[in-house]
Amino acid sequence: MSMRRSPILQEDREIYAHLIQQFRGSTDQNSEQRWQWLTAAHIAGQERMGLHLHIHLMMLRFAAAERDWPEAAGQALRLLLVPMGNGTGRLPLGNIGRATVSAFKPMSVSPELRRLIDDARDAVRVARLR
Repeated sequence: MSMRRSPILQEDREIYAHLIQQFRGSTDQNSEQRWQWLTAAHIAGQERMGLHLHIHLMMLRFAAAERDWPEAAGQALRLLLVPMGNGTGRLPLGNIGRATVSAFKPMSVSPELRRLIDDARDAVRVARLR
């Protein structure tokens, strides 16, 4: 028996994948611009445990590559917290996932991050029409 993903769940995954693709293609951008792609992906994927674990692993790798050890330590801690947060459904929605903010604080999504997520959603929907 095959299980089909709901269209909304599939779109969430595609939006997340688009944001990750943009991060990977942003090697010509500065560190803060690249973090914007990762934080947008965190917001888009944090309600799905697999995506949530993946984004914190990517954030950990990026922080280590940047030699930002406080950020890397914060990401290691968040990797440990993800199963508990997702398992209990107690997630700080809108949280950017960086070590510079509390791992437990819900946040409003900034206009810049909202634009990145909305642009990713638009790109996913356009790609589906092709």
